[in-house]
Amino acid sequence: MRSTFELADVVNLFGAGLVARTKCTPLHLKVLGKIVQCRTSALGGHELTCQNCGSIHYSYNSCGDRHCPKCQAAKQAFWIDDLMQNTLPVKHYHIIFTVPHQLNAVCLHNQRMYYDLLFSAVWNTLHSFGYTHYGAETGTVCVLHSWGQNMSLHPHIHCIVPAAGYTMDGRWKEIGHSGKYLYPVQQMSDAFKGKFLDSLKRSLRKQNELPLFNDMIQLVYETKWVVHCEPSLASAEHVVKYLGQYTHRVAITNQRILNIADGKVTFIAKDYREGAIKKPVTLDGIEFLRRFTMHILPLRFVKIRRYGIYNHTLKRNLNLQFAELEKPTISAIIKQKQPSETRLERFERLTGINPCICPACKSGLMVRVRELPRIRAPAWFLPGQPLAHS
Repeated sequence: MRSTFELADVVNLFGAGLVARTKCTPLHLKVLGKIVQCRTSALGGHELTCQNCGSIHYSYNSCGDRHCPKCQAAKQAFWIDDLMQNTLPVKHYHIIFTVPHQLNAVCLHNQRMYYDLLFSAVWNTLHSFGYTHYGAETGTVCVLHSWGQNMSLHPHIHCIVPAAGYTMDGRWKEIGHSGKYLYPVQQMSDAFKGKFLDSLKRSLRKQNELPLFNDMIQLVYETKWVVHCEPSLASAEHVVKYLGQYTHRVAITNQRILNIADGKVTFIAKDYREGAIKKPVTLDGIEFLRRFTMHILPLRFVKIRRYGIYNHTLKRNLNLQFAELEKPTISAIIKQKQPSETRLERFERLTGINPCICPACKSGLMVRVRELPRIRAPAWFLPGQPLAHS
């Protein structure tokens, strides 16, 4: 269902003001333009009619951008289904690596470098602890988030780590301490801090930019860094679905936007300082959009990464098997010969929703009558003019 207010409404109302007041990159403008036009006549679509009741409906195309709150449901369902087939059938730990907010200026200066170094520091920490504590090659699936509940800049990485590793002599080995914790959290925090700051200084030094940020880097050496490790979760299926909640999130969803009035936007945010109580937060409309653009990732940046035994290349090179090989049965052979399911059939299997069912009578099937062409050459983001028209 369409919520009363959407992110597209905020962009339409305050986008021109954002362009006039701040320095938006071409990528920011492109993403905001896609969000405005998503599922509107501007992108074209189809005219549909119900075979049962004869009602006519119009279905407009999605923009498909990963920052759009309307385009993530199918991607998330498919990602979970794919990962489920390539996950060890063991318990997993959920670990979150966070970075002090004092380094936000470095992040905004060069997002791609900063996030790449963050991923590397996280994996180098987990990789070294796997060998020093258990003598085994471990693995992880990492997901980058860059926002807090109030849409402020808060880079952190969610990881799921299996309670198993692969030893040098080719054996699977259980790791972890009775499911309570994987590694000593304080040691892991100190190691992560050292690895990240060391790599950050080296990268800035190569670009002759270290003097710009050296003072704040020295300051965070004295700061306590937070690495949170939750006890091992249940089955692998439960873990994958749990991580799936984080994979395709965007900085703000339409469901969280409560009101747009008097040049301000009000939305729901959890206050973790008071037990994650949900509270309304009100921001100036242009400030709301400015915060949103901080979380637009660099072009083609990979925000979900697999390492170690969960990396496809290492898994192939070591010929790792995550399940015992079984002799195929006749039914399995017949199933392999059957045509693979379509994208629509897969979506219905995973979500229980059939988008072809008539929204009016709830029983008939919608059939395509004609195609609606998209509007060519849209005038996006001209300062002082409306950003787009639905």
